[in-house]
Order: sequence, then structure tokens, then C-alpha cells
Amino acid sequence: MEHKTLAELSKALQNKEISSVELTQFYLDRINKFDEKLNSFITVCDEHALNMAKAADARIQSGNFTALTGIPVAQKDIFCTQGIKTSCGSKMLDNFIAPYESTVTHKFNEAGAVMIGKTNMDEFAMGSSNENSYYGAVQNPWKNNTVPGGSSGGSASAVAARLAAAATGTDTGGSIRQPAALCGITGLKPTYGRVSRYGMIAFASSLDQGGPMTQTAEDAAMVLNVMAGHDVKDSTCINKDVPDYTSNLNDSIKGLRIGVPEEYIAGDIEADVAKCIEETIKTLRSMGAEIKTVKMPHTKVGLSAYYIIAPAEASSNLARYDGVRYGYRCNDPKNLEDMYTRTRSEGFGDEVKRRIMTGTYALSAGYYDAYYLKAQQIRKLISEDYKQAFKDVDVILTPTSPSTTFEIGAVKDPISMYLTDVFTIPANLAGLPGISFPCGMANNLPVGVQLVGNYFEEAKLLNVAHQYQQETNWHTMLPEGYSA
Repeated sequence: MEHKTLAELSKALQNKEISSVELTQFYLDRINKFDEKLNSFITVCDEHALNMAKAADARIQSGNFTALTGIPVAQKDIFCTQGIKTSCGSKMLDNFIAPYESTVTHKFNEAGAVMIGKTNMDEFAMGSSNENSYYGAVQNPWKNNTVPGGSSGGSASAVAARLAAAATGTDTGGSIRQPAALCGITGLKPTYGRVSRYGMIAFASSLDQGGPMTQTAEDAAMVLNVMAGHDVKDSTCINKDVPDYTSNLNDSIKGLRIGVPEEYIAGDIEADVAKCIEETIKTLRSMGAEIKTVKMPHTKVGLSAYYIIAPAEASSNLARYDGVRYGYRCNDPKNLEDMYTRTRSEGFGDEVKRRIMTGTYALSAGYYDAYYLKAQQIRKLISEDYKQAFKDVDVILTPTSPSTTFEIGAVKDPISMYLTDVFTIPANLAGLPGISFPCGMANNLPVGVQLVGNYFEEAKLLNVAHQYQQETNWHTMLPEGYSA
């Protein structure tokens, strides 16, 4: 059962070869068996999930079902779920029971999907390794004591180990795509505004975007069909018709123009990772795609711009956590100032404090023009680089991460950790869609390749990834020790 894709499970449910209750219990049993080591879940919703599964079986029996009805899905613990703890991986929200449902989780509920639990994550989505969680580091199922990537590391680890048929993630600077690459799964960051952010706890509001994390591109298309769409509750959500993302998966990619930025290939990439990317390019060329070199001159400063803009927005968004209205509050405060100071000092982890301080500094009088304004100007130049490139090519191909996974605790310098997002960040700054999917193995660890498309061209990215997955079997590989 663990080798079946979401698409295959959906057909099995609809053909009544298996019930949602049986399938949900299968995944709950796997979580119970494997997750003590992986730590990919913060909350497992056993009773709640089985009740949802019973309701899903009734829907299927009545004929009123969708492609995701009865499918067990894990939700990143950044999406508010009514009546169930939503912690965002932080001590600050360890006691927070959301009084309302996020739009994304509401859409899954409407589709009849089963929420099996809430996945672990870097605190407030700040991190590239899932070591910053209040609930402890998540492990990559491919190798003991290695990171799954972040911040959606819990979702990536859970899908890779087949503890859920699919999971949601959020991507601010690569937090869906980078863990997808390190765990050997498919992860899609949609165009900014394609998926509602209502009820998704904010890190950096102009960059955050939710998306699917799945075994295959076909599965990702099925999940995106549920997640995407306009939402009047989110002023940044685009009012644009949602296509059926599964309808063009089988189109040929013959004649597709794929751009390879010379700036990326010349970067600091592990030799074995670079070899996998070269092999991927050869495979795509053999499938009829045209490979062209493109110039992206401003991407080299994208990382610096991101780590001004994102912390600046975080310093504003996280000001609401003060111990007054909800969340953690320090014990026996002497006065209001003491309550504010101690609540935030005790409630936030080191990485969150680091980014709040960085962002507050960048926005302060005398530094706003020198740092924040310059970063926004660079952001515009990066968008223009993409605009020019898409005049000559249909999609842009890069590595997803410069390396495979690394040991927990191995990267102690924050700047070195930030460099792991060097290939993913530019797409966030421009608001473009990007997908990562497995393209090889280096030292028995997964390698991911990234495709970036023009605005609202998620279907094209999914088509290319799906066609590649028809030619290769990297997406079918399961970490050793996780078969039944």
C-alpha cells in the first residue's frame, strides 16, 4: 500500500477496493510505527481522522465525492485548524487552539479529504533544516540523524516515509521545494496569490505561499486542484479562474524551450548534485525539449535582498505575539513592559529572535533607505531578469539545493544555512511558480531539480515534471526500512 501514489489510492477508494477508514488506519499505524524516530508530526488526530474517514466513505457510497475524498492528508502546523492545536512549531503558540479554519484546510474538508495530523516545522517557518522547531528536529527518512530541509520538513519527511498520502507546505524562500529535494519527493510553490493565505500564520506576507508536497507531479496536480482559487478573505489572493491541473499532464514536451541560467551552473554546487542535474538535462533533451542558456545577472544578490525583506516583514508580523491576547505569557510579570519583554524572550527561539532583530534594524530610521529600499529595488531587477528570460524560454531549470541532506547540527553558522536556499529564493522574490522533483541519487541520498515558470503556469511545470517521471523512476523510490 505504501508504494501506491495518491492517484492510485483515489481510484482504489472510488472503486471500493479499500475504504477510507482502512486507508486512514493504515497511515495511522505507520505513524505509530515510524514517527517516534522521524518526529515529523506535532499532532496526530487519530479519532478526528477516523471520524472524517467514516464521513468520506459515506460520501463515496452516495456517489458525491471528489478525487481527494477519503485521502489521508497531513497539514503543516502553520494552517489554522478549528478546535485543533496550531503551534507553528513555536513555544509561543504551544497552547493555541485555533477558533477558525484556514481557507486551505477548509477546502480540503469540503473535498472530503481526511486530516491525519499536523506536521512539524521550523518555528514560524524560519529555517532551512527543521532544526528550529520547539518540538525538536525532524529527521530525514533517507538517513539517520540528517535534516529533511525546512521549513516544511515535517511534511516532506512524512510524505517520503509514506506516513501520509500527501501533505501541505508553505514556501517563503524555498520551504516547499528545498525539503522536497532533500527528501526525494515532489513539491510545488504556486504563483504568489494562487492559494489563499487566510488562516496561514504569517512569516513574510509578500512572499509566503502554500502548496502541495506529494510523491508525484500527478499527485501534486490533484492536490493543487483543491488548494488553488480566489478567496475574498485574502486581499492578496488573485481572482483568476483555476484550470484543471491534471488535464495537460500527458502533453508532449517536444519543442519545449528550457532555459539553464549560466549564473546557477557556475555556482557552488556539490559535484554529485551537478552530475544529476546534467543527466536530467540530457533526459529532457532526449524527450524533445530544447535546452538554451539564459542570463539571470541579478540572482547573485537575491539571497541578500531576501534576508532583508523577509526579516523586515517578520518583525512586523510577529509583533502581535505579546502575551496579551493569546499564546504564551510569562509567569508573574512585574508590569506591562516586563510581560512584553519576558514573554517574547521566553516564547521565541533563537532563529526567530535573530530575524526579528535583523528586520527591525533594516526598517529603523536611518537604515530603511540603505537596506530595505535597496532590497526592494533588487527584487524588481530579479523580476525583470525573469521577464526577459521568458521571452526566449518556456521554463527555467536549476538545481533545487546546492547539496544533498546534511547531518543535524552540522551547520552552525546562520549564513551558511541561509545559502542552502540560494536557488529557490529568486522565484519567491518575483512571485513565480516553482516545482522541485527527484532527479537522481548522490551517495544514496536524493537530489532534486527545480523548474520555474511564468506567472500562473503551474500546469506547464506539472506537465514537464510528470513527463519526466514517465521516463524515470526516481519518484518511486522509498527509503530503506520503510516498506511494510
